[in-house]
This record gives sequence, structure tokens and C-alpha cells, in this order.
Amino acid sequence: MPEQSPKSKAELHIEEIMQQLDPASERYRVLNSARRFKSSWIELGEELLKVNQEHLYRNWGYESFEDYCTREVRIKKPTALKLTRAYNYLAQEEPQLLTRQAELNPLPDYRTVDLLRRARQEEQLSGEQFDALRKTALEQARSHPTVLKQFKEMTAAADSDPQAERIRHCKSALSAARRLLSSLENLDNLADAYQAPLIELLELLKQETAEQDPPGDASVDHDSASQ
Repeated sequence: MPEQSPKSKAELHIEEIMQQLDPASERYRVLNSARRFKSSWIELGEELLKVNQEHLYRNWGYESFEDYCTREVRIKKPTALKLTRAYNYLAQEEPQLLTRQAELNPLPDYRTVDLLRRARQEEQLSGEQFDALRKTALEQARSHPTVLKQFKEMTAAADSDPQAERIRHCKSALSAARRLLSSLENLDNLADAYQAPLIELLELLKQETAEQDPPGDASVDHDSASQ
């Protein structure tokens, strides 16, 4: 029988807290997921997303989600955010993977899934490029360094194209203008002064983006649907 490797300080810390908790409690379940983090990040991502969205950490004596993750779960905030964002991305965009996660060996790396989320949100890639990146990441199950290299090569090629760069900046400005216009609806004193010029700017950006996009490109509609 192979000898078990010694437990880390983080594992011992988590198990010590678990011994003081009701096994049926939410807090116990999160810590149990954290203990199995390496074998099932999806489970931990789901649990941490709930902890953050429902502010459960406050019930357990922590002032912030970051404080809870650092002191109790023993993971840094950037890792916790990547885990929750990656899980949320799978739930929204790839739900079939969540239902088949027991069959997947290995699971897609949470850093890779978070990279796919970034690629889709930032709209740096064409639809064809994103599909190719997704295939490498999820269907071929390539390593995170491999997927990251492919992503960097794709974005570098886009950045070297002045027209593609202009389109990307237009779309980014369009998204920002939409968010600002939506926020102004709750600020009557500012809306009266700035809503009209902002609407004018929004229309100009829409025209600019439509003029720059090649025929048949649905990225503008996708951007509108995401706001």
C-alpha cells in the first residue's frame, strides 16, 4: 500500500475547523470542497460563488470574502475569483460539461476556463478564433500553458492589425457608454445634463462599429445582448 504524503498546513488548518462544525452545515461543505480542491475545483468554485453572492462569510465572523478565503479556506483572492468566475462561465456557457464532470479526466483547468471567459468578454477574438481556442481548451483538453500560448498568439495578431484594434476600442467604448447611460437613469440630477449627449455618443459609436465590422459579423448584436 503506497505511503500517504504528509498533509499541508492548509489541509490541517481546514480539518481543525471542520472538526468543530456540523457536517450538515454550509460552512462545513465549503471547507470539505476546499480540502478536495485539486481533484474537484468545480465543486469549490460553486461553493465559493454562493458564499460570495450571499455574503455567508459574514455569518462566520469575516468582514469580507477576501478575508474569509485567505484565513479560512487558505487561498488568495485572485485564485478565489478565478474559481468562481470559471464555475459561473461553465454554468452559463458550457452547462453540459457540469453534468458530465464525473466523466472528464482530467477536468479542464480553472485557469483555462477563466481564460475562455476573458476571451469572450473582451471580444478580442473573432468567432472562428474563439471556437478554435475553445476546442483546444475543452475538447482536446490541452494544458493551460498551451491554451495560454494560443490565446496570446491570437491577440498579438489582432493587436498588430490597425483595423481590428480600432474595432476593439470602439466596442469597448460602446460597452462603457451603455453602462454609464444605464447608471444615469438612477441619478436624475445628472441624467438631465448628460443623458442627451451620451445618447448621441452612443449612436455615433454604434455607427462607427457597424461601419468597421465586416458583413455578417454578429458581434455588435452579441454586445447589445450582453448589456
